[in-house]
Amino acid sequence: MAYNPSDRHKPLAEEAGRASTAPSVLVGLVGNSIQASRTPGLHEREGAEQGLRYIYKLIDLEALGLDVGALPEILTAAQRFGFSGLNITHPCKQSVIQLLDELSPDAAALGAVNTIVLKDGRRVGHNTDWWGFAESFRRELADVRVGRIVQFGAGGAGAAVAHALLTLGAGEITLIDTDEARARDLAAALCERFGGRRALLGSSVVDAMAAADGMVNTTPLGMAKYPGMAVPVDLLRPDHWIADIVYFPLETELLRQARLRGCRTMSGGGMAVFQAAGAFRLFTGLEPNTERMLRHFNEM
Repeated sequence: MAYNPSDRHKPLAEEAGRASTAPSVLVGLVGNSIQASRTPGLHEREGAEQGLRYIYKLIDLEALGLDVGALPEILTAAQRFGFSGLNITHPCKQSVIQLLDELSPDAAALGAVNTIVLKDGRRVGHNTDWWGFAESFRRELADVRVGRIVQFGAGGAGAAVAHALLTLGAGEITLIDTDEARARDLAAALCERFGGRRALLGSSVVDAMAAADGMVNTTPLGMAKYPGMAVPVDLLRPDHWIADIVYFPLETELLRQARLRGCRTMSGGGMAVFQAAGAFRLFTGLEPNTERMLRHFNEM
């Protein structure tokens, strides 16, 4: 058969044709200082694996010179431009609730939203953070003692993590936050949901850490933009397990110091992947391949 020079363009043309007929999904992430987020890559690559034209946009409030007051405008614009949904991160997980039409049972119980599905003119808030943390904990720290846990942070992510820990059987969680009223309110809500004195406001970091089996950081401390540690390093003991929900960098200063002292550690990578998988499911109606997403995350 004679060679036709135009044949060399056929694979590209066929690929372009397939792309043009693939279902399209447009979503985004709203939050502060999110340029380093790996969430877009996770979603877009899993979408491509499942035959979708998947586009994930960052809506960085800091980069745009905006604050949480811009949320109404952002949600309206997302609906008008055909977004299937939005992920929500710090500092918007609680502020956004008043702008939604409906909450899933998990989001309503937690008082925090990290995923919004935009469909048929409605805004429905969900929370996949708690499941993301729980699934990561089951895989990495299933055998640790969880009688007493210290948790730093009582914001939207903190509410999800505390819910996950109590669901997994934690005996007692001591909440420590720079906003004591917020920590007190979260403790009361958790006790109402789980019963007894399962959560309480911490008054002394030293005393809480001395009695703890492990601790979790749910504050932004440890991120590139927020360096530092939530707990003094000399309070870490080799018999502690230490978890962090920050994943950029993957090994925060807290985890590095804990590892040097012989502690079991868990990074925020697993939570990032599993919460993303939950959001992908809500946005697309398709079942994500979580093992593949974990591999993708580790390759980034």
